[in-house]
Amino acid sequence: MTQTVSQLRPTAAELGILRALWDLGPSTVRQVQEAVSRDEPTGYTTVLKFLQIMHQKGLVERDESSRAHVYRARVTQQDTQRLMTSQLVDRLFDGSRSKLVLAALGDSGAATPEELAAIRAVLNDLERRSS
Repeated sequence: MTQTVSQLRPTAAELGILRALWDLGPSTVRQVQEAVSRDEPTGYTTVLKFLQIMHQKGLVERDESSRAHVYRARVTQQDTQRLMTSQLVDRLFDGSRSKLVLAALGDSGAATPEELAAIRAVLNDLERRSS
């Protein structure tokens, strides 16, 4: 079953596995299991089962040419972030991106100077494009 990224909704556990694959690149089950276990201990068979489900959903590809199957993400981190942010904005912030940004920055005040500089750069770029 092949789906586009806009049809996919990775679960929290699947996102953890995708993060590992985005960081590591093509990896065996063992490599993925070791990476996700750094945050929370996760068994080999659990990761294997998730990867099998994710393969069926079209989130990952599997190379079966060697004894240890190698998995790689079929969806990019950027596309997944864009999809999930869009869903969050629509469901929680009534479609308003500014409400999302204000909620993220206003209450926590935890943005680093580097993050604030990156945000300013994006805003400046958007202003230049709209002028």
